[in-house]
Amino acid sequence: MSVTTAVAEPPRDCPLCPRLVAYRAANRADHPDWWNGPAPSFGDETARLLVAGLAPGRTGANRTGRPFTGDGAGVMLYETLLKTGFARGIYEARPDDGLELVDCMITNAVRCAPPGNKPETSEEATCRPFLSARLGALPRLKVIITLGDVSRRNVLKAIGLKASAGPPGHGTEFQAGPYVILNSYHCSRLNTNTGRLTGEMFEAVFRRARALIES
Repeated sequence: MSVTTAVAEPPRDCPLCPRLVAYRAANRADHPDWWNGPAPSFGDETARLLVAGLAPGRTGANRTGRPFTGDGAGVMLYETLLKTGFARGIYEARPDDGLELVDCMITNAVRCAPPGNKPETSEEATCRPFLSARLGALPRLKVIITLGDVSRRNVLKAIGLKASAGPPGHGTEFQAGPYVILNSYHCSRLNTNTGRLTGEMFEAVFRRARALIES
């Protein structure tokens, strides 16, 4: 498969990044019951809000097959989506919990779990056509929330802009092509446990997204 193929979701056995393929294989050998593949985007195909993370966590989406499901970051994210009306149901950290997203989709800049939770820049570039296609497949998309600076840079490049086209930092807001970008610190345990990101700070970003969508 060519990296230029305009499909929004990579195949389960995507061969494009050798290091990530090897990591998937190692995880599959240790945990054959895990998903161990590119984590597909999750949510409403008519969404006006897209939440873009960096990459699946090894014991999160790499295990469960649903973005931000099964790790600490997902608890804050899905609780916030429920509070702000972008989800309904109960989050139980498993893909069959019945949780639904409303007017919202979640994706990742890199679809496979990377060693040490750190994808290489070449892997970001290789996976970027899937992100570009994902954006293009959302006809009503208005607002993108980027979780962390790497996500912000990848989203901008996926739109065809320079990574410097919008400022970094929590709570920054700017126009990027047809979309408004809202940047947030990533809802990782590292950020929440240290107080760098609080629930109130995170929720404020999603409430701003709601206001922009409804305006």
